[in-house]
Amino acid sequence: MNVKQLRAFLAVAQALSFAQAGERLHVSQPALSLTIKALEEDLGGALLTRTTRSVSLTPEGEALLPLARRLLADWDNTEELLRQHFTLQLGKVSIAAMPSFAGDRLPAVLRVFRDRHPRVNVAVHDVINEQVLEMVRHRRVELGIGFEPQTTSNLVFTPFYLDRFVAVVAADSPLARQPQVTWAQLLQEDFITLQRPSAVRLLLEQDIQAQHGKLSVAFESHQLSTVGRMVATGLGVSAVPSLCIRQMQELGACCVPLEGPRIERRIGLMRLAEHKLSAAAQALQDVLIECAAAPAIELGR
Repeated sequence: MNVKQLRAFLAVAQALSFAQAGERLHVSQPALSLTIKALEEDLGGALLTRTTRSVSLTPEGEALLPLARRLLADWDNTEELLRQHFTLQLGKVSIAAMPSFAGDRLPAVLRVFRDRHPRVNVAVHDVINEQVLEMVRHRRVELGIGFEPQTTSNLVFTPFYLDRFVAVVAADSPLARQPQVTWAQLLQEDFITLQRPSAVRLLLEQDIQAQHGKLSVAFESHQLSTVGRMVATGLGVSAVPSLCIRQMQELGACCVPLEGPRIERRIGLMRLAEHKLSAAAQALQDVLIECAAAPAIELGR
């Protein structure tokens, strides 16, 4: 039993006329009769009683009629729902983004996306970089934004820009008045950073190890906002991706270019290589790539 057969049966059952049903379905009477005959053969018995003057339903036809109405209504609703998803009249997409991106650039991207596709729901998972990778690889989200992974096996990575780590110091610190700060200067102060397994923490430890040895940490937190607030109150200094500049400034801290070594990492979009994106995810990916061309945040106080 298929949809074409059900539509033919319903049309005849409602009109009780092969001629009228054929006109409604835009098919010839012989073709309509063959479709009904095939349905009856598939089900194993007659659904309609035909005479030269009239058409009526058999008891089995009477039993099928309400079921056919319900099945076709469900089918049409399903078709329409999928059509709305494909045309982005409806839909949902999930994205994971590391906090520095989620709290800075993502809202502006979502504003553009919302203006274009107001009926598509977006679920944002604000998680550390390692969880972004895990959620993408385990198909919990279709898209992820974070640092370029060391291995991109089974992943497609689309770079957005190169992010540079900056020093974060208190507004009244002498370092805040310098055009740039070296790691040697920064590490003379109490250092505040994120707790492991944060990618920011791991990158800092990895990149300064050769020149400055093991990173000595005075204070650590799971939240960037806590790190920024501790720096602003004079508890110490920190280093964060330039994506965090605005957030650090709002918390009352100052950001200064950082050298010796300069720590840079590419930030971009990740998705599974073999996964076909939904229409909603594809549209969000397009907006993300488009907005990535926006000017990067300038270092400033």
